[in-house]
Amino acid sequence: MNDEQRRSELAHFLRSRRERLKPSQFSLPEGAKQRRTPGLRREELAQVAGISPIWYTKLEQGRPIQVSAQVLESLVRTLQLNDQEREYLYVLAREHLPLPAQHHTSSLNAQQQGMLDALNPHPAMILNERWDIVGWNQSAAQVFTDYHTLPAWERNVLWMMFTRPEQRTLYAHWEELGKQILANFRASSGSSTGDPWWILRRDRLMQVSPEFRQWWSQHDIGTMNVERKELNHPRAGLLVLQPTTLVLADDPNLKLFLYTPLAQADTARKLAWLANAGSHLLARSSG
Repeated sequence: MNDEQRRSELAHFLRSRRERLKPSQFSLPEGAKQRRTPGLRREELAQVAGISPIWYTKLEQGRPIQVSAQVLESLVRTLQLNDQEREYLYVLAREHLPLPAQHHTSSLNAQQQGMLDALNPHPAMILNERWDIVGWNQSAAQVFTDYHTLPAWERNVLWMMFTRPEQRTLYAHWEELGKQILANFRASSGSSTGDPWWILRRDRLMQVSPEFRQWWSQHDIGTMNVERKELNHPRAGLLVLQPTTLVLADDPNLKLFLYTPLAQADTARKLAWLANAGSHLLARSSG
């Protein structure tokens, strides 16, 4: 990972967390004049955190300075970071620590694909740590999209969410889900910010998606906590699904995403109908 890239990301992250704080949270005066920027000033944050204002300014400017764990914990408390944000801060601040080489699984073995197929008519897919969709079952193709028709580069959850128009109509709460996916992707990819693939994916999304540009600049960090997904399916109508995520024991870099029907909107019957329709189409195409 490039040190300059890491320091730049750290600077942007600190600034975004500082700007969401209010002086009143720390019994600081708002001041007679309106603040030019939201949040605490740098010197105010340094005062509350008990660190040197000059030192903190250098840190937020991306200067090459060393950061101790004690100072990081002080910033965690003052910036009121959650667990995911705290972990992300440590990843970015410890730029001198070497990162292990990462392995990216791009295909499934026969047993893994067989497991997916056995889960029909429940939609299921397997993602790698880059959020590439490396495997899926017939039900997932019927409910979400026919992944076989997409180039490998586009079979990525983040890319599809922000670039494919049909995703906006498929998901009943597209904006909320998009923000959650982006925050989770950012949290899970903190150690990959110097990866050429990661940089290319981010830069291309910045070019093609106004929402991605806006939300990326907010530096939100989080984990997916979606208890249900409501889909406006073009053929089946409303589908209400409960997502479950499991890590594969034989490859911890892979995660299984399984969608089971909830009682609303006759979803179970609709999934069975879609799976049956997909099987007939598959039989005709191979016949």
